[in-house]
Amino acid sequence: MSSARESSKYFVYAGTYGEGIYAFQVDPAGPRFEPLGLAGAIPNPSWITPDRDYKFLYAVSELEGDAEGGVASFSIDRKTADLHLLNSLPSGGVAPCHLTLDSTGKVLLVANYMTGTVSAYPIEQDGQAGSMASLMSAEGHGPNLKRQEGPHAHMVHALKGSNIIYVADLGLDRIRLYRLDPARAALTPNDPPFVQLEPGFGPRHFVFSKDNKFMYLLNELQPRVTVLTHDPATGRMVPIQTVPTLPADFTQETTGAEIALDSAGQYLYTSNRGHDSIQVFAVDREKGMLTPTQIIPVAGKTPRGFIIDPSGRLLIVGGQGSNSLEYFFIDDETGRLTPGKEMIDVPSPVDVKCLPVL
Repeated sequence: MSSARESSKYFVYAGTYGEGIYAFQVDPAGPRFEPLGLAGAIPNPSWITPDRDYKFLYAVSELEGDAEGGVASFSIDRKTADLHLLNSLPSGGVAPCHLTLDSTGKVLLVANYMTGTVSAYPIEQDGQAGSMASLMSAEGHGPNLKRQEGPHAHMVHALKGSNIIYVADLGLDRIRLYRLDPARAALTPNDPPFVQLEPGFGPRHFVFSKDNKFMYLLNELQPRVTVLTHDPATGRMVPIQTVPTLPADFTQETTGAEIALDSAGQYLYTSNRGHDSIQVFAVDREKGMLTPTQIIPVAGKTPRGFIIDPSGRLLIVGGQGSNSLEYFFIDDETGRLTPGKEMIDVPSPVDVKCLPVL
């Protein structure tokens, strides 16, 4: 790892359950986190994502109760980290919880948790989201009638260079699959239209291997990661391994939250809420299989979203229940984590993103 890479400063944005998106400037050489305050005001931006050129940032607005949620577009001031609101639109459902851009960068896709709908918006030349062009729904329920009484879209993802869209549906125990026409921001069912998963597991978030041959799926309702083989041409998947994310003797309530691979695809990380920990796995990149190597407690409470920083040196995690960010050092050789020495104040952080400083 080069010293130049280690010393490159970057911004961290924290999406929150609160007034908006908070920003920090980070010097990873310290590391040092300089608080920059509220960068963009929007109610409950529980998931945020920048475009690939870091000119714009998009956020859901997860409103309380049965109110339809929102989707906001911001321009980014790359020198100050300030966010300037371009527009805000209805999300097409209740409790939007995740959004992403397609591989062309021309379509914004949104997962609405409570209603299970997935919406698509064209991105205009000025960076703002245009009028909703597609709204896909689903029907059914899972065996856990308290949490799976209906469809619950929890994540939406687009593979680079592909027009297949993947949706983790916690309520139906499925990965729903769609085809996207970027020119029209139009979604249609894929063939196959979904992959059925273990009953009652509640799929939440997932990540693909670097060659897209494997999916690593974190389940929320059962503390497990499911490994699936994946055909990028068709979207077909087959489970090949299920591994626990908790110690065998832990019996209290816990739910999975976030999952991420390091840049080389060698190590996989997941966060556990309740057990309040990060689990580390070594990845067999040829066979796709996972080997647990470490479970480390977090100092904060309810670890939700986390990210591996641009240097590859730090893992930064939001503690929703402790109003804090904290960081861990990543060992280059083993992927194992060592706690940092600082807790950073931020109200109810639930998602974390990084982008370079100009």
